[in-house]
Amino acid sequence: MTATVVLGLAWGDEGKGRVCDALASDVGYVSRYSGGNNAGHTVRVGEEEFKLHLVPSGIVREGVICTIGNGVVVNPEVLVEEVRALEERGLDVRDRLKVDGRAHLIMPYHIALDSHREIALGNARIGTTNRGIGPTYEDKVARYGIRVQDIFDEGILKTKLKAALREKNAIFENVYGEEHYEVSELASWLLSFKEFIEPMVADTGTMLRDALENRERVLLEGGQATLLDNDHGTYPFVTSSNPTVGGAVVGSGIPARHLEYVVGVTKAYTTRVGDGPMPTELFDETGEIIRSVGREYGTTTGRARRVGWLDLPAIKWAASLNGITHVAITLLDVLSAVDEIKICVGYEIDGKAVEGYPMHQTDLHHARPVYKTVPGWGEDITWCRMRGDLPEAAQDFVAFVEAEVGTPVCMISVGPERDQAIVERIGI
Repeated sequence: MTATVVLGLAWGDEGKGRVCDALASDVGYVSRYSGGNNAGHTVRVGEEEFKLHLVPSGIVREGVICTIGNGVVVNPEVLVEEVRALEERGLDVRDRLKVDGRAHLIMPYHIALDSHREIALGNARIGTTNRGIGPTYEDKVARYGIRVQDIFDEGILKTKLKAALREKNAIFENVYGEEHYEVSELASWLLSFKEFIEPMVADTGTMLRDALENRERVLLEGGQATLLDNDHGTYPFVTSSNPTVGGAVVGSGIPARHLEYVVGVTKAYTTRVGDGPMPTELFDETGEIIRSVGREYGTTTGRARRVGWLDLPAIKWAASLNGITHVAITLLDVLSAVDEIKICVGYEIDGKAVEGYPMHQTDLHHARPVYKTVPGWGEDITWCRMRGDLPEAAQDFVAFVEAEVGTPVCMISVGPERDQAIVERIGI
């Protein structure tokens, strides 16, 4: 059987959790493959709203097995709190959630470093969530990382902590003038999670490969998005992992040959959290209307998101990079609040038209959007369940995006509720 990847085409917050929840009704497994609790996915079921940070969105679907893959970085405290909170709301979590033993752990010193570095950058700050994600991946690459499996061998755990703290404590004491961390205290902190986490630890890559060989359907859920990819995004204003399709293979532990469907998710407009270039950003009343109606505040941070018109050059480039087979458009209903809609169809730099999406960050900072203006529809669309139910102007908007991106639209969300969506099945 084949796997489906759901990933973001812009700077995150596209509604991937919403799309994953819809597609999870037809799968046996949902796996997170990148990022950590810096990513927030929201799923609405009736009157209930689930805000998920580490646990995959599939947990809201009864019977679906969820995995946190080797490519994810895990704050054990956040994991325990999130699992308990979901179980208190009646969800069966610990029997259905598995965490890969190879996943790296976010330590208190990672979070402290993240915060100190962001402050030190001043006006050149990245806009990090201060969750310790970057420093954890940094230690992973430097081979100083602490992994989930290390909790179950106290000797190895303390040896690794000692090696990691040799450098970290020198930084805290000599650069930031702070107290150093003790191996024994950090080991005790980690070991306090052992009993709770142990039943959930597994070789999730083998689980998924076995499931695929047994013709089970698997959904891979990305955190963050393409334009935040460490290699391909708007560097240095990026995350520390690879949320793109290549990261899905590495971060979940499955062969690329199993990937058949790649669903790229975009809002009907564009948002961004944190600093970095955003050519279509709006600073006017229209931007405030979209932010207010779309409730554009971060699930994880609570920060107001930057808002702009849909940026097609960026979306088309991201679609090409990931080889998407389908596109999902979310929050189309939000645009019902504006009379006239603009779509960025190209850029100008220094008054000259440029082809495609700029590679150089300097060019992107100076890019000015070229807009196509289309009429709004100005009416409620939350009741629509088929594309033909949409007002003609809304249908034209979807058709234009579909034609420009060059792949079929498989889902259009027209409201926050689970059933407020037009879903056109893709074969999974």
